Amino acid sequence: MTRGATGPTLVLVIAVGVLVAAGVTLVLERSLTRILLGVILLGNGVNLLILLGGRSGFAPVVGTAPTGEMSDALPQAMVLTAVVITFGLTAFLLAVAYRSWYLTGDDEVQDDLEDRQIVRLAERNEVSAADLGGEGPDLDPEQVDPEPALRRLRRRGEQR
Repeated sequence: MTRGATGPTLVLVIAVGVLVAAGVTLVLERSLTRILLGVILLGNGVNLLILLGGRSGFAPVVGTAPTGEMSDALPQAMVLTAVVITFGLTAFLLAVAYRSWYLTGDDEVQDDLEDRQIVRLAERNEVSAADLGGEGPDLDPEQVDPEPALRRLRRRGEQR
């Protein structure tokens, strides 16, 4: 953005769109390396979008320019925070991708059994019978059993 302009230039808006679109496309891939690159592109696109939301002008230092001509410092601080968060997420994803490559020789995310079952049911347009609700706490394996904590409390009371 140039000083005194009324809004962001078309080139910067297109750059945001390209970065976000490429980032989302890469995040939806199966390879952890592509997911990592997608997170980086998505983070840079969002950071540029945040910067475009601020007012352009002189440095926001008191006494260097009239207050009406200073740039907005809040988007700059938000982008600085977002850069640190994106760096931390990038480091974590890089560690996960390296560990996956070290253990399996590949960084592709594999399907688990539940994913395959959901795909099969979606192809047949059926609902999973595993959790239809109304089974009661004794028949539903997903229900949490509160009894162990009560048993521990009773045992402590009996030992005293």
